[in-house]
Amino acid sequence: LNIAFVNTDASAPNFVSIGPVTRPSLKILREADTIVQEEVKPAGLGRKVWQAFAVLIPVRTVGIRGDKRSYEHVVAVRAVQSDDGMTADWVRLPHDLLGRIAHRITNEVKGVNRVVYDLSTKPPGTIEWE
Repeated sequence: LNIAFVNTDASAPNFVSIGPVTRPSLKILREADTIVQEEVKPAGLGRKVWQAFAVLIPVRTVGIRGDKRSYEHVVAVRAVQSDDGMTADWVRLPHDLLGRIAHRITNEVKGVNRVVYDLSTKPPGTIEWE
């Protein structure tokens, strides 16, 4: 799960998190990441996808649930291709696949009303979020 990064360097902090690690945030992330895996793996993309995962962004955004405004979480989806992890390019996932992932996450994961897709390369970004 990509909410925290464990660092083995004794001179650095034990872990870095882009948001608070709580039971509810872990539940949201696990459910969203399960959907990403369930949709990407059987899509027949083979070697095109080196890693794919969900990221829970520590921000809430306005949305609509029923007839009322909601302030819920944002999930980013990240899919990259790399040969060695030193550099990576974002994968151009089919729009219908991205649509299914976004639809499922916003409808099946309680507390999420927005899904975004990470189009960053490494460098300047990194593969994982931290």
